[in-house]
Amino acid sequence: MSVGARGRRPAASRWMGWLGTGLLAAGLVGCGSAGSGDPVPAAEVVTLGEQAYQANCASCHGANGEGQRNWQSRRADGTLPAPPHDASGHTWHHPDEVLLDIIRRGGQAVYGGTGLTSGMPPFGEQLTDAEIEAVLAYLKTLWGDEERQYQDALGSP
Repeated sequence: MSVGARGRRPAASRWMGWLGTGLLAAGLVGCGSAGSGDPVPAAEVVTLGEQAYQANCASCHGANGEGQRNWQSRRADGTLPAPPHDASGHTWHHPDEVLLDIIRRGGQAVYGGTGLTSGMPPFGEQLTDAEIEAVLAYLKTLWGDEERQYQDALGSP
């Protein structure tokens, strides 16, 4: 693309850039689900998810999704400390439906039959389905592109 004498793109080119940005933003606003294979959720969905996360999840999983120390080592009661939700953890190793189920029903209800003792409480009574899906949308912002692509490829169980 050619630039003018002052180092700026021609007006028509700048206008097309703004138009493209506007169309992209309009398209993102229409996307609101955190489901696997869905487009990027709207900013307000991610904001709702971050608010719900900070109010309900951050006390265990950390304000930035960093998790608790030694999260892979069992405590005396058999539970594991809260894992990180960022790229250093394993949240992105699970499909959306499993993650949503864990948030709704708690870790023990989802994995208790496998011999796991989970300290993850259920949030299905405290959070709406929209808030739970928004929390997942927010968690995905803590991952890198590689983790999001891996997790998206998992699809539903």
